[in-house]
Amino acid sequence: MSKRQSAKYKIDRRLGENIWGRPKSPVNKREYGPGQHGQRRKGKLSDFGLQLRAKQKLKGHYGDISEKQFRKTYEEANRRRGDTSENLIGLLESRLDAVVYRAKFVPTIWSARQFINHGHINVNGRRTNIPSYRCKPGDVIEVREKSKQLVIVLEAVQLAERDVPDYIEVDHTKMTAKYGRVPALGDVPYAVQMEPNLVVEYYSR
Repeated sequence: MSKRQSAKYKIDRRLGENIWGRPKSPVNKREYGPGQHGQRRKGKLSDFGLQLRAKQKLKGHYGDISEKQFRKTYEEANRRRGDTSENLIGLLESRLDAVVYRAKFVPTIWSARQFINHGHINVNGRRTNIPSYRCKPGDVIEVREKSKQLVIVLEAVQLAERDVPDYIEVDHTKMTAKYGRVPALGDVPYAVQMEPNLVVEYYSR
């Protein structure tokens, strides 16, 4: 098992939830934390504990991005007009790795990051290898010609476990996706309930 895969499953087990809705998640068999005391860790969480858990869950869903990067995203969301929690979701979903993952060009958010790092993606016709690149409505994301027949891409397109959300227009024959609009919380197909309002509370302390 690769480091990425073990990290992915570790997050699921630590949180006790299948946060990507994947059929192979260990949580599908054991809904308790890892280790010999995993089954005993069901005490009532404090307000801080609930806020921390909400942050870990949201941060984990996007490939466990670094705390520094996640906090910067929150601060940007807080500076913008409107609801901070909705802004936070919009900014996270605008990340290039999130768009590539949602478009089903790759099977996981981790593979999306690696795929972009290795130079397999063009944005508006230009090669882009920064996973945190912020897409804007109207941007066209495309798998580069020489990468369209990679096994990882062909397998991801066939995945039945998730659908492409309606704010991304995808043509899997051409391997292109258009980022249509910045989504609201209710538009994002999370496999579990996300609580960005608790994340805002966590950082507002």
